[in-house]
Amino acid sequence: MSMSTIGIWVAAILTLCLYSFLYRDNPFYKFAEHLFVGIAQGYWTTQVYFNGFIPYVWNPLAQGFGIGQPAQWFELTVFIPIGLGMLFFAQFIKGYRWLTRIPLAFLFGAASGISIPLVMGASIFQQMNATITPFGSTTGVVAYLNLLLIVIGLLTGLTYFFFSVEHRGTVGIASRIGIWFLMVGFGAAFGNTIMNRVYLLIQRVEFLLNDWVIGTIFS
Repeated sequence: MSMSTIGIWVAAILTLCLYSFLYRDNPFYKFAEHLFVGIAQGYWTTQVYFNGFIPYVWNPLAQGFGIGQPAQWFELTVFIPIGLGMLFFAQFIKGYRWLTRIPLAFLFGAASGISIPLVMGASIFQQMNATITPFGSTTGVVAYLNLLLIVIGLLTGLTYFFFSVEHRGTVGIASRIGIWFLMVGFGAAFGNTIMNRVYLLIQRVEFLLNDWVIGTIFS
């Protein structure tokens, strides 16, 4: 039996173990679940070690102390992030758990500084550009009706989340229209999610029938 055949058998058995949850929670499903979590944790641990610890901790320390090369004392500034990271372990020391707030403050501050401009650009400015730009290049009545529908959905959807004015009169009508647009958008997103899950199910069934049953059992 070749290694590819063994791999197909292992994949098929684990697939059946996972889908056994459709009947009820059972030891076969728990085994496959725990195996997946363990392998994933082991994989990410090795990734963190080789792609995080070695290049960003060990190599700077080796350069700073001159291990195998001339010493570069500036690299010893790596002790600052190392010290901040070690403060996370204060969580396990009673009376010093408050020290974990220091690295968390640096972490949240850096993450916010990086993510907020990216989110603003992707979720606001690019969306505004995608809504406005087509009006200068689109031709045809149907295309302009589609753009008009997009603009109406955008403005009414934003009106629904505008809480500084009571939703009565014109504002109330616009917000109710915005709810319909939001529900259509959420429904389309949910339908797309269901389609992706069904596609994954079809892939697994094709694998079990073609690769496992026909390709190995009856071959």
